Amino acid sequence: MEQSTEQTTEILLCLSPVEVANLKEGINFFRNKSTGKDYILYKSKSRLRACKNVCKHQGGLFIKDIEDLAGRSVRCTKHNWKLDVSTMKYINPPESFCQDELVVEMDENNGLLLLELNPPNPWDSEPRSPEELDFGEVQITYLTHACMDLKLGDKRMVFDPWLIGPAFARGWWLLHEPPSDWLERLCQADLIYISHLHSDHLSYPTLKKLAGRRPDIPIYVGNTERPVFWNLNQSGVQLTNINVVPFGIWQQVDKNLRFMILMDGVHPEMDTCIIVEYKGHKILNTVDCTRPNGGRLPTKVALMMSDFAGGASGFPMTFSGGKFTEEWKAQFIKTERKKLLNYKAQLVKNLQPRIYCPFAGYFVESHPSDKYIKETNTKNDPNELNNLIKKNSDVITWTPRPGATLDLGRMLKDPTDSKGIIEPPEGTKIYKDSWDFEPYLEILNAAVGDEIFLHSSWIKEYFTWAGFKDYNLVVRMIETDEDFNPFPGGYDYLVDFLDLSFPKERPQREHPYEEIRSRVDVIRHVVKNGLLWDELYIGFQTRLQRDPDIYHHLFWNHFQIKLPLTPPNWRSFLTCYEQNGPGISQVRNVL
Repeated sequence: MEQSTEQTTEILLCLSPVEVANLKEGINFFRNKSTGKDYILYKSKSRLRACKNVCKHQGGLFIKDIEDLAGRSVRCTKHNWKLDVSTMKYINPPESFCQDELVVEMDENNGLLLLELNPPNPWDSEPRSPEELDFGEVQITYLTHACMDLKLGDKRMVFDPWLIGPAFARGWWLLHEPPSDWLERLCQADLIYISHLHSDHLSYPTLKKLAGRRPDIPIYVGNTERPVFWNLNQSGVQLTNINVVPFGIWQQVDKNLRFMILMDGVHPEMDTCIIVEYKGHKILNTVDCTRPNGGRLPTKVALMMSDFAGGASGFPMTFSGGKFTEEWKAQFIKTERKKLLNYKAQLVKNLQPRIYCPFAGYFVESHPSDKYIKETNTKNDPNELNNLIKKNSDVITWTPRPGATLDLGRMLKDPTDSKGIIEPPEGTKIYKDSWDFEPYLEILNAAVGDEIFLHSSWIKEYFTWAGFKDYNLVVRMIETDEDFNPFPGGYDYLVDFLDLSFPKERPQREHPYEEIRSRVDVIRHVVKNGLLWDELYIGFQTRLQRDPDIYHHLFWNHFQIKLPLTPPNWRSFLTCYEQNGPGISQVRNVL
């Protein structure tokens, strides 16, 4: 089973001298007929650049961008992302990503080769042959959402424990009722893996319960640019054994068990996935990664699990104006869910795991104020995905229910074994029908009357702290009630991010404009605690309009991932205000 641990070079496409001579200026599309893979060559006089015809977002195919009269850009057929092939930079979303380039080589006959330099797969280092598993030796129990409890010999490992409370402020709640012994299961774990900082994976309410019993439990996270536990001190959760590990290196737990954390190719600053290996059998959990490990993943693993549902975004449900009619939004959501379903099915077909499990999509917008989101934000059915997979491959599929346990040894030996998957006892409650809203809403509501917001100069203080400027965008921020109507006595103001000013009227120059209405309890909680804006956007706590209809990647990426690691110093702010009076640093531009 010896695997190569050296960099390899793969020839992806060969063009004859005649084909090279016929290359036109600008964009050229090619398909390798033997592999069915597509490529793009861009010619500018004597210079050639090339890339795979695969969008970096979700693997869509590029076609010619008819809106680009210069003939330098291509448009993705999935989500309309645009790539300038002359620079290999994406222009929609603007100032966001770069496309990976291929090597262009000319041969001695003036033919052309497209080459890809492939680094060795990190999981192939120190390879191990699979050993036969005893029945009951490896068991995977589904708890909720993205939380799995893995028994691996005499060790226990848990993924992404979100078992109580909301995620994203108050926008997401658990769809499934966790097993009643969930806390005991967490306390018995030898290690916990948390994939990323989003609160449906990093659940501080859950971890607070765990820390009360086992503050020293080993927790492992990847070495992301934005630390997973960046907000630990402020959370008040007392965890003392958090381990940040490098990407692509095996972490040895015992002689039979090891794991490796890998980064996401689209969001490497925050998203990760994991390979767990026990006695040579690999379990691949890609979690929420858009392109886990840049699309390079192990094939024929014993078990693969991934997200599937969609709906983890404020787009387009929270948008209005222009094209965002209810009919357009409904059709968009329907189309996007189908694309995601096909993408996941194709990924499973390509990787050919023995068993596949869709998870990390079992949430519901259960608070009454989010009834509109719940009704419009339809999600994929895991059974529909599994049926699609079974039509196109021999992969075994598992739709998990809370407390259900998969015995890997039995399933690998005989997928028809009736004891391979043990369902929860008859009468077990599967779906939640009530949620304890009040304790979490009280935390949010406490921010509304905070002394900070008695002084309008908090606006300048906050956005100066946030550190985003020198970008031509004007945003109107409006604090609202539950129904997104202006909150009585709330703030309504403009921020000009070109010079970080706070004008009373929109500037005369040409500028993009966004209007963001936010529920007052959530926006003030976010501002006071220096939290990321995912609480607002992914949590459906905003309503947005924009003119023109352009996604401003730099702006949203900053407020969703790049805010300072320490919260604003409000104590100093209030002290300064008390000493100097309202004339100091006062922003008198509330509309």
